[in-house]
Amino acid sequence: MTTLTLIGKPDCHLCDVASDVIDAVVAELPDAAAEQIEIVEASIQDDPALYELWWEKIPVVLIDGELHAHWRVAPDRLREALETAVRGDAKAAMKESL
Repeated sequence: MTTLTLIGKPDCHLCDVASDVIDAVVAELPDAAAEQIEIVEASIQDDPALYELWWEKIPVVLIDGELHAHWRVAPDRLREALETAVRGDAKAAMKESL
């Protein structure tokens, strides 16, 4: 499972745009890939640690805990990163089953 985390806050226009980009990219992926992506949203207003790390860079997108983008999310770059992450998860699952 690949986890995509969107860190933002309420009433943040760029966060809304990032969320729309994420939704569109995931919707365009093949069903088998999209089903392997968990989207988690977190607010800097709810978590002091997130606020300290990211307050000046929201929206922030993490893929499996690693920084992918901040401020603006490029659909093509996100699609490529998600496809790579999902392929990596599939390879790891195959190795575990052997």
